[in-house]
Amino acid sequence: MRITQRAVALTSLQGLNRNLDAVGRLQHQLTSGRLINAPSDSPTGTNRAMQARAEIASVAQEARNISDGQNWLEQTDSTLQNMINMTRKIRDLTVQGLSSGSGSEASRSALATEVASLREGLLTLANTNVQGRPLFGGVTPNSKAYDSTGAYVGLAGPPVTRRVSETEVLRVDTTGPEAFGTPGDDLFAVVARIATDVTTSPAALETHLADLDAIMNTMYKAVADVGARANRLDGLARINFDRSLALNSRLAETENIDLPNTIMQLEMQRVGYEAALAATAKAISPTLLDYLR
Repeated sequence: MRITQRAVALTSLQGLNRNLDAVGRLQHQLTSGRLINAPSDSPTGTNRAMQARAEIASVAQEARNISDGQNWLEQTDSTLQNMINMTRKIRDLTVQGLSSGSGSEASRSALATEVASLREGLLTLANTNVQGRPLFGGVTPNSKAYDSTGAYVGLAGPPVTRRVSETEVLRVDTTGPEAFGTPGDDLFAVVARIATDVTTSPAALETHLADLDAIMNTMYKAVADVGARANRLDGLARINFDRSLALNSRLAETENIDLPNTIMQLEMQRVGYEAALAATAKAISPTLLDYLR
């Protein structure tokens, strides 16, 4: 096979172009900080990166769901604790009404007024809203769980849930009947009877006191249930955070460059390119004079 000057020149130029392309690619990686700047750089790496990004997006959504659920449960716990404190006060007033059978009409009227006022406070707390929805209203589209008479106007239905992991959906709501008793014999109905009978029928207060104690036990159970779910969410939040760190680390290993190694490769490629330039300059005669020598 005859080797012509043109063949030598083409072969040398092709080698120089390959070296220059490698230098350009390494420079691009160094300036962008990424190994993969286009799918063609690494099809398998691109696939791994896309999977990691999809999982990161899923974990981020689950983190938002967990945060929203924690907000619901914290607000529920705080509201229930305040209502339990007010109910204890009503119980104390009921006991006071029982123990003062010979009390004056004025003192009993004052007890009734205070119990009625506390009942209004309980109704206000029971209608606490979270993100425009009543905390104890279930899935009702209305803005209140209880009306001004103490009747439950919420809507029982599927529980309010949040997806908190790939495999777990956690309930975040508590309905009024679950926390305060069944309508008609719930907290607000019993307190209304106490406010009425403390002046008109003191003997009936003993029955109302037993009913109030039963409702308080229901409220304690609701608080315990909310606390258990809140603890579960706290644990899931830590797991979610650890998983997010692991996924971001995996994505960085797939996409990000090893800076010292890339700098070393770039310097080696530059040295090789400069050597190739020098060798090509000697191999290719640049002028007609070189042929005449």
